[in-house]
Amino acid sequence: MAGSFLTAQGLSSEQLFEIFDRIKILKHDMKQGKTLDVLQNKVIGILFEKPSTRTRTSFESAILRLGGSTIYLPVADLQIKRGEPIEDTSRMFGSYLDALVARVFEHQTVIDLSQYSGIPIINGLSDLAHPTQAVCDIFTVLEVKGQVKGLKLAYIGDGNNVCHSLLMVCALAGMHMTVACPEGYCPDPAILHKAESIAAQTGAQLSVVESPDEASVGAHVLYTDVWVSMGEEEEEKTKLEIFKGYQINVDLLKVAAEDAHVMHCLPAHRGLEITDEVIEGPRSIVWQQAENKMYGAAGILDHFL
Repeated sequence: MAGSFLTAQGLSSEQLFEIFDRIKILKHDMKQGKTLDVLQNKVIGILFEKPSTRTRTSFESAILRLGGSTIYLPVADLQIKRGEPIEDTSRMFGSYLDALVARVFEHQTVIDLSQYSGIPIINGLSDLAHPTQAVCDIFTVLEVKGQVKGLKLAYIGDGNNVCHSLLMVCALAGMHMTVACPEGYCPDPAILHKAESIAAQTGAQLSVVESPDEASVGAHVLYTDVWVSMGEEEEEKTKLEIFKGYQINVDLLKVAAEDAHVMHCLPAHRGLEITDEVIEGPRSIVWQQAENKMYGAAGILDHFL
């Protein structure tokens, strides 16, 4: 299936579970060391405006393991840096590449890349959404719990791009999600409204509250992200003060379900949004979650190419 993956909003529930099934198969095959030719003769560009550890490495590894080739394209080395219009660059990418994974500051950039390139664009993170992260994360919940429908995820922290995509994927999966965030740092109302309209069809329940304890009651998964995202360094002092109580720690785990697990999309600032004791503890599935980014990247690339 050809097409771009800019936000999870473009998926149906059926497509989401098809991707989950494909991730499971590819993970098995890759762990078995099988030779795969899913992306044989395909050249995938990796365009990054922001630094990355997991997203870049997972996608490059997935492409190579699926038999494709990859070209890393740091924006600092491109003519975009000197002011070339994105539509001009996009058209050239469309001529040279079979697909492009893009990690950008502004979501409009991935929209423009998709519009002018004519090839599948995979959003590896923008200021609005991080859909590949959310797909990999909810796949991990499915892998650990054996199901996702009817389970509850509590997201503690900033209503950012990761939160936006989790709302959408949870809605598609029929998984309940409660966001706990300080006033002024809640998810985008338009995205929440769209996710709620999807949730109405799948039976998921979505809500936004201020109290981490309230959000975590009975939760099967506690999830957090950094308080200060890339590009927000000027707000760091203010946000560190505002988010003080929004930490996943042992006390918060006591409020959640007995079999609750903890997730973090990384990198983690231990002692801020999550304690060292919890991220290294028996409830943490953070490292399984991180590993699955490679298998998730493989499944997403397979689906959209």
